[in-house]
Amino acid sequence: MKIKSFTALILAVLLNLNLDLNLASAAAPGLADRVIEHKLANGLTVLMVERHQTPIMSINMTFGVGGINEQVGQTGLAHLYEHMAFKGTRMIGTKDYAKEKPVLDELFRVGTELEERLRDLAKRDPERPPDAHEQEAIAALQQRFKELQDQSVQYVAGNEVALLYQRHGGIGLNAATGKDITRYMINLPANRLPVWAAIEADRMANPVLREFYKERGVVMEERRLRNDDSPNGLLFETFTSAAFRAHPYGVPTIGWESDILSLTPAATAAFFKTYYGPGRATIGIVGDINPKEVIALIENTFGKIPAAPPPPQVVTTEPPQRGERRVEVEFDAEPSLAIGFHKPGLGHPDDYVFDVIDGILTDGLTSRLYTKLVRDNRLAASINSDSNYPGVRAPNLFVLNATPLAPHTTAEVEAAILAELERLKTEPVTAKELEKIINNLDADMVRALRSNSGLASQLSLYQTVAGDWRYVLRSRDRIAAVTPADIQRVATQYFTKSNRTVATLVKKVSAKQVATVPQSEVAR
Repeated sequence: MKIKSFTALILAVLLNLNLDLNLASAAAPGLADRVIEHKLANGLTVLMVERHQTPIMSINMTFGVGGINEQVGQTGLAHLYEHMAFKGTRMIGTKDYAKEKPVLDELFRVGTELEERLRDLAKRDPERPPDAHEQEAIAALQQRFKELQDQSVQYVAGNEVALLYQRHGGIGLNAATGKDITRYMINLPANRLPVWAAIEADRMANPVLREFYKERGVVMEERRLRNDDSPNGLLFETFTSAAFRAHPYGVPTIGWESDILSLTPAATAAFFKTYYGPGRATIGIVGDINPKEVIALIENTFGKIPAAPPPPQVVTTEPPQRGERRVEVEFDAEPSLAIGFHKPGLGHPDDYVFDVIDGILTDGLTSRLYTKLVRDNRLAASINSDSNYPGVRAPNLFVLNATPLAPHTTAEVEAAILAELERLKTEPVTAKELEKIINNLDADMVRALRSNSGLASQLSLYQTVAGDWRYVLRSRDRIAAVTPADIQRVATQYFTKSNRTVATLVKKVSAKQVATVPQSEVAR
């Protein structure tokens, strides 16, 4: 019955619009002229580009919400909601929502009460154990929770969002959460746009947090895999936390373990209502489309969703760093190194200079650090840099990350990196190097915008983080205008010891290994 209802929804959308799918070809000469922008009354922004080479389209829906919007004690909410968004709605993902809803409501109430009691118990003095009455109450809640979990499973139509897209030819269904944004993407046959609009408008308006506790457990396992049990993940989590004392960029996007385990359905639902309104969303659609028909379709589906009040702004700013910070992470893995310097965020004039420095140092086999550390001196097995870590909307970090090549050490690699940074302060970069940077930038832009999915991604990204998709075009000219003097000035201003954070992954020495070291060596 439920599948028929969803099919009826799609048919209703088609009938209301009387869509004509015989699309015309585009004739506009350049990207700036070909992007068609439309903003709904509820704040939703749609960016469209016609490309009629093949009868397919790529869609990227980007929300201006991420880890930066979370509060202490609720870290990981944005990432958890990304997972929950695939659990469906009142019509998708359920066999009978009318019967499922009261079970879920009771499950969430019992689950929240049970976890609160268990947390209170964990904080209690060990010498004051729970009495018989408390033990009975907790046991009763645990039993009821299990019963409700079992009941709720009966109504779940598993993975139905993905299966619906698959039945209609969709590929590349995916999502991602970062510090600044959350994204949902899909590629579909051009004549399946009404299917997409019906699904996504429903997901935006009527999400249901079914299988909440199961999915929260999945996120917890993901954290263990990517952060706790990953040497590189743990290194960067520790490094980032050391670099940011106040700003939420210092908190891992996936969340802290204790926070993930305490996230509740109520908190997750409240987070969604606060940050996922249509005014926070930009939809990029590129491919075999007719923009007028796309606008009519989106007005008829997403346009019915009420506008949401503006969410609270992030007011915390990172205070200036007043001294080098150094941290070590012990792990049974080969050593590695991360070095970061605070810098301005997107749109600041110096941000473009850091993009050029990034290219000079590590972009390609002829870049300075690759040539010196990897190819010539064989100090490092790898070297890379990032000019906007871990986000772009707020002041962030310029980061260098390297893995020493045995028998060389992280100290040797660090010294070599710092020497190259000092060189940027004293020696003007050559015209040839700058020309190579612009050539590589142009090539990267062509690659990023060549595919439908790449262009949809870039348009929605920059509309969200910069407030205007045209940033992707303007930034090229701003980067091309960077001079050797700009590079020297920025390197001198930002690449200082007091502005530096260094994290080193050191191989953990076991107690057995320590015991076998001669006492004479220990004394040294």
